Amino acid sequence: MAYVDIDPIVLSHLRALPARQQAGLTITGADVRDVAVVLSAVSAGLDLSRSACLMMAALLHFFPVETGRDLVARYAARLAPGSYLILTMGLADGPAADKFFDLYNKKGSAPLYKHSARDFASFFGELPLIPPGAGDARTWRPGWPKVPVPPERDAVMIVGVARVP
Repeated sequence: MAYVDIDPIVLSHLRALPARQQAGLTITGADVRDVAVVLSAVSAGLDLSRSACLMMAALLHFFPVETGRDLVARYAARLAPGSYLILTMGLADGPAADKFFDLYNKKGSAPLYKHSARDFASFFGELPLIPPGAGDARTWRPGWPKVPVPPERDAVMIVGVARVP
């Protein structure tokens, strides 16, 4: 398993975890945009010639759509056949969401982009999404004929899973 983050505080907490002592956990401080550096660092603990699972969680709303598509495509191109790609992103709409994005972008350390569900699905490029496709993470259940109905919210975490052919 490998974990990549650029935030030094997050990295210090990760390195202090007892789980860090388990064999096979690689923690890398790198900028996710530098694909070659990230993959070189994580390949010390992972065999990238074998199928793997790449999870980009709560990350893509920090990039414009085209940049996010390119970033995902660059990582997906390095995954072995049979690998899985899991993406998550915050999805929000309405006046409260607009206020949040405005405030975050005035005070936050990095720009935050408000993407649509269609934008999110486009991050997978040509990779086929596993049913039920992209949707609310609270109800995403592969193969379930009926899923729980959560209460309505102005903001949700959207998730999608694709398999590399």
